[in-house]
Amino acid sequence: MGSLRILLIGHGYLGTSLAEHLHAADAAVVAVHRGASCDKPYPLLSGDVSSPDSLVAVRDALPFDRPDAIVHCASSSRGGAETYQAVFVDGIRNLGAIFPSVPILFTSSTSVYGQTDGSVVDELSDTIPDRDTGRLLLAAESLTRRNGGVALRLAGIYGPGRSVHLKKMLEGSASIEDVEPSRFLNQIHRDDAVGAILHLLSLGAGNFSGSLFNVVDDTPITQRQCYEGLAAYFGLAVPPLALPDPDRKRGWTHKIVSNSTLRATGWEPRFPSFLSAMEKDPDLVPSIRGQLPSGA
Repeated sequence: MGSLRILLIGHGYLGTSLAEHLHAADAAVVAVHRGASCDKPYPLLSGDVSSPDSLVAVRDALPFDRPDAIVHCASSSRGGAETYQAVFVDGIRNLGAIFPSVPILFTSSTSVYGQTDGSVVDELSDTIPDRDTGRLLLAAESLTRRNGGVALRLAGIYGPGRSVHLKKMLEGSASIEDVEPSRFLNQIHRDDAVGAILHLLSLGAGNFSGSLFNVVDDTPITQRQCYEGLAAYFGLAVPPLALPDPDRKRGWTHKIVSNSTLRATGWEPRFPSFLSAMEKDPDLVPSIRGQLPSGA
């Protein structure tokens, strides 16, 4: 990957790891974020993807003439529809205007699948999000693909320092939704999400013009299976039953997301299941324990 020139939009949990891996592989990577500059071994520029003027300034500051690809993995920072419109829809449109003909890899979400029947969904399945944020992600995907880019629908990301389910289990706040059937959880380890992006970049983003991929591990599990498996692994009590949270961020869905299309390109996850990552990732559990109050 040493000859690749990559412009990375977003320097959060996923983007920072991706930038570090690109730099380690000798790619010329420039990361853009809205925060203050900090010391990194690669250029880290301040910019706002929703502002054309800001992106023009980024373009003029690049150490190379033209990126080979752009990766848009900026976070919505838990914002609502207005933020999604600005960061994703307007952001993709601005990038296409200021960097014409440069393929964009856009990290979307499997939340655009709104199925509630436990069915297996792939890239050809209906997308029926029940929230404006999901519909805006679809609009950004469509813009990306029409302009020759690639949309990546990422499942729930976990990894060192980040796992809602593991943290709740270890701090004793977990509960199992008192509904049947228990909904499926579709997840992806951060390193496997990074690996998927690196994989497509190494094969040439232009070779996947207009493509769509689900980025998810091999082993969907129900919420009940997740907490029962964690309880067995740590020797803890199985969490109690509780009514589902009607205001949960991504709504209530129940589906199995297939990764077969991405796997067909030669990608495979290092962490095929969430529960196996407890042992396979030596940093996962200690990093979550480190976030808990002393003695928890």
